[in-house]
Amino acid sequence: MSANTEATGQQPTATDEARKATENSAFIKACRREPVPHTPVWFMRQAGRSLPEYLKVREGIPMLESCTRPELVAEITMQPVRRHKVDAAVYYSDIVVPLKAIGVDLDIKPGVGPVVADPIRSRADLDRLRDLTPDDVSYVTEAIGLLTAELGSTPLIGFAGAPFTLASYLIEGGPSKGHERTKALMYGDPQLWADLLDRLAAITSSFLKVQIEAGASAVQVFDSWVGALAPADYRRSVMPASSKVFEAVAGYGVPRIHFGVGTGELLGLMGEAGADVVGVDWRVPLDEAARRVGPGKALQGNLDPAILFSTQEALEAKTREVLGAAAGLEGHVFNLGHGVPPNTDADVLTRLVDYVHTQTAA
Repeated sequence: MSANTEATGQQPTATDEARKATENSAFIKACRREPVPHTPVWFMRQAGRSLPEYLKVREGIPMLESCTRPELVAEITMQPVRRHKVDAAVYYSDIVVPLKAIGVDLDIKPGVGPVVADPIRSRADLDRLRDLTPDDVSYVTEAIGLLTAELGSTPLIGFAGAPFTLASYLIEGGPSKGHERTKALMYGDPQLWADLLDRLAAITSSFLKVQIEAGASAVQVFDSWVGALAPADYRRSVMPASSKVFEAVAGYGVPRIHFGVGTGELLGLMGEAGADVVGVDWRVPLDEAARRVGPGKALQGNLDPAILFSTQEALEAKTREVLGAAAGLEGHVFNLGHGVPPNTDADVLTRLVDYVHTQTAA
């Protein structure tokens, strides 16, 4: 029974029962810092990109449209579970889906990423960001219903973009290396910045709630670009909104994961923001990451994705390094230090999952 069900005194629903079936999985146990039969493995961006079966079913279908087709979403989400035998599925979507759902004029352009037609630059622009309702993303609820029925005891990870990263896309109008406009607004109009991040925190929280209430067993918040900030700026201008997201879903009792890229100097603060699991990219060894994050958190990561293109011997050696650094952790979920590159040989990932399971079997 979920924390939410216990709090209301209601009878368990089909969603509660589906989530209960995943409670003893290695992934959920690792997130909760409990003993596991083996180190669980999943990969960011495992659903799609590198899989030939994904390219086949997505052929001719724009990215954002594919995210609104429940049966297609379920099929793509299941593909890496069937092929790689990973310990968790991750819901196939994109962090800008909730923005599109509330009417933001944006598209995902191949080779570029999300592009916003009318960037947010003033207080008047803020009014375009209305609240997200479950009806706006009814296809998410339908897709997760299909998935939990098929996944059984395998957990499903829902996810959303963190307020800072969503704000960066909205302000810059697309991907940015320097985030100049974003930082200019953050420094130059701190009240507008705070109001924007609060609005995005509400949207992100609503999107996560939809996924959890539909049956997701855990959620991850992606703050892909927050590594561009100094710790003092993160604490003052970003952490309050991120904390609101984690607090908004705390009552459901599902593990909450927080991940960003280039966040070595922010790991302690990201732990303070409220997640149960802190994702670590490949730049900081896991034992050092644990020192920075502090006790009471599981860690996720952190194999360098580039090693997927090297020899099997090199891959196994680097994997042993990661597992060795994780040996003393309270809880560890094996993952890459970033997403699966699109030109990855899918068979390499399958062998990697098997190798981690074999090396860590109790």
